[in-house]
Amino acid sequence: MASRGRAAAANGSGGAGRRGPGVGGGGRRMRAARGALAMALLRRCLLLGPLGLRAAGGQHGDGCGHTLLTPHSGTLSSKNYPGTYPNHTTCRWQLRTPPGTFLLLTFGDVDLEPSEHCARSSLLLTDPQAGISYGPYCRNAGPTTPLLVTNSSTVTVLFNSTSHRSGRGLLLSYATSQHPDLVSCLVRGTHYTQEHISVYCPAGCKDIDGDIWGNPSQGYRDTSVLCKAAVHAGVIADELGGQVTLAREKGITLYESAFANGLHSKRGSLSEKRLVFHKACGDVLEVAAFNASSWWHEVDVLGQDRAWVAQRAALGTTGHSWAAEPGSEAAWLELDLGTRRNVTGIITKGSSEQHDYYVRSYRVSSSRDGKNWRPYRGSNGEEDKVFEGNTDSHGEVSNAFIPPIIGRYVRVTPQSWHQRVAMKVALLGCQPARGRAPWPYAPSVPREVPVPTSHTPIPGVALDPEKAGSTLLVMLLIGGFVLLCSSLLLLAFLCRRKRKPAAELSCGIVKGHPKLDPSPVCSLQTLPPPGSTLASFPTAPVPEDLMSPEYAEPDLVQMSPSSQPGPSTFKPLLDEGYTLPLVLSHYDTPGKHHEYAEPLPPEPEYATPFTEAEPAGAGLPTSPALRYHTPAPRPAELPWGGPGGAEAALSHVYHEAL
Repeated sequence: MASRGRAAAANGSGGAGRRGPGVGGGGRRMRAARGALAMALLRRCLLLGPLGLRAAGGQHGDGCGHTLLTPHSGTLSSKNYPGTYPNHTTCRWQLRTPPGTFLLLTFGDVDLEPSEHCARSSLLLTDPQAGISYGPYCRNAGPTTPLLVTNSSTVTVLFNSTSHRSGRGLLLSYATSQHPDLVSCLVRGTHYTQEHISVYCPAGCKDIDGDIWGNPSQGYRDTSVLCKAAVHAGVIADELGGQVTLAREKGITLYESAFANGLHSKRGSLSEKRLVFHKACGDVLEVAAFNASSWWHEVDVLGQDRAWVAQRAALGTTGHSWAAEPGSEAAWLELDLGTRRNVTGIITKGSSEQHDYYVRSYRVSSSRDGKNWRPYRGSNGEEDKVFEGNTDSHGEVSNAFIPPIIGRYVRVTPQSWHQRVAMKVALLGCQPARGRAPWPYAPSVPREVPVPTSHTPIPGVALDPEKAGSTLLVMLLIGGFVLLCSSLLLLAFLCRRKRKPAAELSCGIVKGHPKLDPSPVCSLQTLPPPGSTLASFPTAPVPEDLMSPEYAEPDLVQMSPSSQPGPSTFKPLLDEGYTLPLVLSHYDTPGKHHEYAEPLPPEPEYATPFTEAEPAGAGLPTSPALRYHTPAPRPAELPWGGPGGAEAALSHVYHEAL
């Protein structure tokens, strides 16, 4: 019984084992059938995609060249353009724009071999909605205008070629009716004469043949292809196109080459004009702190230490850069901007000229809190964008972020490098706009808002607008009052200083004699009346002490011939050996010539008689009020030798005060 049980158990297990493969094989066949059905559906979707299921349209044929189609603009060309297009080829493009708009097409180049009715090679455009066709076009029957305006949002472009010998093919761009200033990818700066230019560049001009000279910082030579230079400068993204604003300024002697946004520019010579693109948000941002996954501690052959720390990743740092530790996986470099910024571009550089280390490609991610990171995906938003890095260790390479990054932290993750992960970085951007917020922001609309009756105190310093205005008015009034008082004090001080020299001048009428009264205020009435040999009135004798030389003599005194003349302040005569200097004006400043006083004019020299001369003692008035009380003349000055000769005195002559 036990043996039979074991045998049955063995048979059961064996039967089950035999059924197992059958059941498992059926499951695998069912899964394989389902997989084949899914692959068939996928193939059908991939085949239908180019036929126009996408919003931007599509292409089909073996004669298609460079093509980039987007809902708002795009560029298409024939195969091998600008070389000779191949024989017996066909290409069909379906162009579509959003509903409510219509297409604008600009013909950049149509160079198809001429033939009768364009039978050998032709370009034909059709509007399926309106049933209108444009063309066929070839070299001998080209478009009449460079811009074609249609009335439809859908246009089919058909290119056909047969056997031919020459011809570059075609280049065509399009945009929606919202951009009437659409230009071709071949337009150069020399096509314009105005100083300020604003045009719309279509998507796809980056890979079109055309040269550019210059760089974003210097500007570009005016012979450069305009739209391609705009992509190089980071003004627009090639996969989107966009509006371009620039100025034609005075040219420079030399244009340096640069590698930026996947394009190489050439080194150019002097030009009459240069193209300078306007980019409102492109300043170098200040980095508050650097952080990295690791850093390299190097010990050179001489035993000296060199730290390749994260702080050396600043672009302006001299010497070596930041470098990751050898063998580290997924190295990254983080830049903390201190606050949220609008980041529009990045500039990278290798280690230095001494060490040949640099990063060839990298990815970028951003964060607002340093914890949650978002990879940058560019304008398409489908996959993480890989930026082209440096090709040497000393050149600078710039890349634009279109759309820009808004955040505080930016992390650079190298993808490929030369010898070692090492780089220097700088970010470009500006302060974010006030209207930008983490959540959707609706523009303010005027509406009635209830005015609160009370104010809730908010921590911090805040000023009430009404109180602030009153405080400002009081401060202005106080400042004006202080300024007025200061001006009055200064004016009083200046007037006092001016009056003091005037008083000293009025007291200096009597020259050459010491003053008796030291008072600063004096006049002719305070001076003692002078004695004169021409006094017509009898004078009383004067004490001897009053005839001392301490009395000042008047300025004009008629001297007797026998008296000794004092030192004169007037010019000596010409016969005394004095040469008259050349005086140009009486306003000449003192110190230029001999400082001799000019004599008075001839008229005041002669005194006007006060009264007619009368004989001595002939009816002279005796009243003391009618006499001049003056000191007696000095004996030496009297021509008759003493006071006794008063009878022979001449009549007195009155001198008017000067």
